Amino acid sequence: MRRTKIIATLGPAIDDPEVLAELLEAGVDVVRLNFSHGSGDDFGRQVRMVRDVSTKLGLHVGVLGDLQGPKIRIDKFRDGTITLTEGQAFALDSSLDPEAGDAAVVGVAYDALADDLAPGDVMLLDDGQIVLNVERVAGTRIECTVAIGGELGSKKGINRQGGGLSAPALTEKDIVDLRLAAELEVDWLAVSFVREAADIDRARQLLRAAGGQGHIVAKIERTEAIDNLESIIDASDAVMVARGDLGVEMGYAGLAGLQKSIIRKTRLRHKVCITATQMMESMITSQMPTRAEVSDVANAVMDGTDAVMLSAETAIGKYPVKAVAAMAEVCLGAEKYHQSTARMDRHRMADQFANVDEAIAMAVMYTANHLDVRAIIAMTETGSTPQWMSRIRSDIPIFACTPNEATLRRVALYRGVTPVAYENANAHDRTEPVFRELCQLLTEHGHVEPGELVIFTKGTAKGVTGGTNEMRILSVTGE
Repeated sequence: MRRTKIIATLGPAIDDPEVLAELLEAGVDVVRLNFSHGSGDDFGRQVRMVRDVSTKLGLHVGVLGDLQGPKIRIDKFRDGTITLTEGQAFALDSSLDPEAGDAAVVGVAYDALADDLAPGDVMLLDDGQIVLNVERVAGTRIECTVAIGGELGSKKGINRQGGGLSAPALTEKDIVDLRLAAELEVDWLAVSFVREAADIDRARQLLRAAGGQGHIVAKIERTEAIDNLESIIDASDAVMVARGDLGVEMGYAGLAGLQKSIIRKTRLRHKVCITATQMMESMITSQMPTRAEVSDVANAVMDGTDAVMLSAETAIGKYPVKAVAAMAEVCLGAEKYHQSTARMDRHRMADQFANVDEAIAMAVMYTANHLDVRAIIAMTETGSTPQWMSRIRSDIPIFACTPNEATLRRVALYRGVTPVAYENANAHDRTEPVFRELCQLLTEHGHVEPGELVIFTKGTAKGVTGGTNEMRILSVTGE
């Protein structure tokens, strides 16, 4: 069983129930709505399609809404594109007509950009493909010299090397989209260009006020986010290593080390981690990934990421299903390589636990990693106990059993956790019959066999969040 989860971005390439069904069967666990592109009607239709198709396939697929955030961009060029050469003068001016850009100056869709810059700063356009040195700032006009030139098109992104742009994480558009996310009952909501924990707190408050119960993902793509990383992780439910803008601001040379550090810190703080951006970029037009992409995905898996994400590969790519299948194959290969060391993880051996369900989860994983256990079966209301379990590196599958559909979709993102729908009104009062029913269900699907040991956990009180307080080591019956 593949443990690392796959997120696929929805878009025109898979905007068909039959293609979507192929994509889900190829291995997608969570779908992403990119609020940067599309309308409310589009997103509503897409979510309904995902829920309908996944139900027909008997799958529990999570939905991740991804807010656009304050993507700072240049405006349009009069003739579509220009070519900049090294050493030439070029200016950015937020007061310029948005349609009037030329080879000398272009407008900027962010009025406060000039306030954030000073002579000596380095501006990076189009994901760092164009580099400008700031020479002078006068009012709204930023006069630069081209350090690295090339072709530049309209609406390309702007970054300041080293970060420091003051745009807030949540724009007016994001707040509107956040309300839409609540209406669509997304399971996860990603906040772009987070700078500090307060950005996450505000997003959570707004989502709850709008009636949404989704968990919050902090996208790490600003220099300031690295400076405040621990507090951001603590405020969030999950973290996304958004390597595009992060690589531009921080520099690509240190990006691999940053990725490893973010994943490690996120897991140590018991939160979920997603690795994203250009993971199989070549498969937008190619039927096979490059060796570099295979290594990239495999390294993220071996670092312990919960999920790897596809963006344009599935949204607009020519081979979306093949991209998912290739990513699933790479994940499995990397996990097999790591299995020899996974079972003896000593994570949290010296910790004190704050909650009973946390203590049960850690006891389960310690026992499972030192005993010949085939699987872990966890009865859960909210998914918190399986989440605690999934923070420990192990090759033992965890089955999260719950009647709560929102929980089933949410745990689909946790590494090594498989959602299992199970409805039993008296499950919290009757351990043996429930255990037999679940064993029969898992045996029918080939997950366990009679005579194998499994660890079974549940709570004695129904409907209590974090109420898991019982752990048993049992043998799978042949009934």
